[in-house]
Amino acid sequence: MTDSEPGGCCRCCCSFIFTLGLTSLFMWLSLRVDNPKCSVQYFYLPALNKTLGLNTSTNSTLDFQLSLDNGNKDKGIYYDAVNVTFHDNPNRSLSHLMGDYTILGFYQGHQKKAKKGGSVELNRTLLSRAVFPNGSAVFRVDMATRVRFKILFWKTKKYSLVREASVEVNDQGIKVNKKGIRLNSSAPQPGYYRALVGVFLSSLVLISLNFGIF
Repeated sequence: MTDSEPGGCCRCCCSFIFTLGLTSLFMWLSLRVDNPKCSVQYFYLPALNKTLGLNTSTNSTLDFQLSLDNGNKDKGIYYDAVNVTFHDNPNRSLSHLMGDYTILGFYQGHQKKAKKGGSVELNRTLLSRAVFPNGSAVFRVDMATRVRFKILFWKTKKYSLVREASVEVNDQGIKVNKKGIRLNSSAPQPGYYRALVGVFLSSLVLISLNFGIF
């Protein structure tokens, strides 16, 4: 009997390692989340449309629409109020705030897309200065909100989501890029990954206790 004990111990260890590996993989796939993909889908300034005969001294309205795409297969997203700001220059150090718009907070189910936007009155003076002689212009769009993810039956704490993009507009007041313009992050958002690592490590401790390792 004593000769078989080392083999039994080895099998137990291999079984533990195999189970731990499968559990680790399952936990990672279950808890891993991706930030929503955000983009500018529509951007129109009637005052810059030469065919309408308008000018920025009488009309400074901007019509816009954002797309927010939750690509997570089984995680929902709760958004706080989404603050969207518009600036007269893509260079942050040279830009000025022309106007802002607030989108009310909402919940987005897994693998769902949301179209959010509206109309906002921009600063007429800044808008006039931003237009190039050929009638085109380049603006910066900033988006800021706080989100939390719904994973199974629990929710993460809130994390900041800050995005920005440069939008080039032609002499018809429409964004040059016909496709959506991706709003990118200027810095990584690692907060929720730290939370998931904490949950993962806690799970490993529980598994180890069940196997009598500690």
